Amino acid sequence: MSGDMIISFAGGKKVNAEFNGFTIKTDQGVYAGGEGSAPEPFALFLASIGTCAGIFVYSFCQSRGISTDGIRLVQSHQVKETGRGIGKITLTIELPPDFPEKYKDAVISAANLCAVKKHLMEPPVFEILTATVEP
Repeated sequence: MSGDMIISFAGGKKVNAEFNGFTIKTDQGVYAGGEGSAPEPFALFLASIGTCAGIFVYSFCQSRGISTDGIRLVQSHQVKETGRGIGKITLTIELPPDFPEKYKDAVISAANLCAVKKHLMEPPVFEILTATVEP
């Protein structure tokens, strides 16, 4: 992953990210003064965890010729005891009855390879700067 991600304002409370030819749209919910026209940024953050684990589960199955029909991941969030923020994220890999028993632990290991999860476990340093740009 290289290159800059350009964040821009798209009217109202919409904030978009341009990256590698894609536009990732966000908005705030109606309750927060937005239009609810796109996921909120935090929802995208949470989705990145489950979808990252999902691609590792998918690749694991594909490399072994295991059908992914009937497989899905369910991501649950538990609030911290303080009531603010998420204290625990649980990913449950739902498998069909014919999923090979010998691969059940291995498919969990595959999901644990998720780069998003790894970055949460060892977070990057954040630096926020300002720059004046001439028109």
